[in-house]
Amino acid sequence: MGGIPFVRDLEFAYGRADRVSPKVRRVIAENPGPFTYLGTGVYIIGEGEVAVIDPGPAIDAHFEALKRTLDGERVTHVFVTHSHMDHSPLAHPLARWAGCQVHAGGPAIPSESEVRMEAGDDLKFQPDVKLADGDVFTGPGWTIEAIATPGHTSNHFCFALKEERALFAGDHVMGWSTTVISPPDGHMGDYFESLRKIRARGFETIWPTHGPPVTDVAPFLDAYIAHREHREAQIIARMAAGDTRIPDMVSVIYKDVDRRLHPAACHSVLAHMIHLVETGRVEAHGAGGVAADYRLRVDA
Repeated sequence: MGGIPFVRDLEFAYGRADRVSPKVRRVIAENPGPFTYLGTGVYIIGEGEVAVIDPGPAIDAHFEALKRTLDGERVTHVFVTHSHMDHSPLAHPLARWAGCQVHAGGPAIPSESEVRMEAGDDLKFQPDVKLADGDVFTGPGWTIEAIATPGHTSNHFCFALKEERALFAGDHVMGWSTTVISPPDGHMGDYFESLRKIRARGFETIWPTHGPPVTDVAPFLDAYIAHREHREAQIIARMAAGDTRIPDMVSVIYKDVDRRLHPAACHSVLAHMIHLVETGRVEAHGAGGVAADYRLRVDA
């Protein structure tokens, strides 16, 4: 299997507004890390009357940078792809400052996992306006469509800028890394469907919240999907070899990965395993979760 053609190089300065396309500016928050890469990229759509996507973390210097950038303009909409701490905490403070509303797919659903897989849930988040798939919003020279893309989280939305055939993908697709799918809020079956949904739309550019854009979109998404399918094939191969427990599978599949990361890998494999059970290829025995025994269905 060929690898994913990741893109990781990005010219930027924290707090600086960069023009990244004719209708889009980006300001990157100074919150780099293992889940956020270089930091949260906040996108400003339009001129004069603008929309803001994923305002990011509640960092004072970052908020001041956004206010400097937006000074003299009218923010008409604040959009949030999903309620994680690196995406949504600044949404309501920015909306209050601007006098507009926050639009998102819904409130956070807290993770029940003890394994830290992400930057954390924003449990206080609640949108002013709950989005529905296909909602359209307009401003001078721009049209944004909300696209439901559950998988990374159940409330994840991407936003299409129709004039540029561009997609603001949140954490649904990232150029620098694969996306975390962490049950119970993350769901692998939904993620596969959402990836194929986006693939069918024919976007020319994908702007992730973290890292540089993806400009060769179709091959990148094909590789993204193939990576997940390959991981499921590896899991099935381990069960065919006699493994029944996720930790045993992880010790082989992730043998070249730091063992300190194996608990997180177990949770990622669990997301795939739930999908395999739901699609009838695998049976779960026991209480479920990472500790269950999993076996291939003989009639599958």
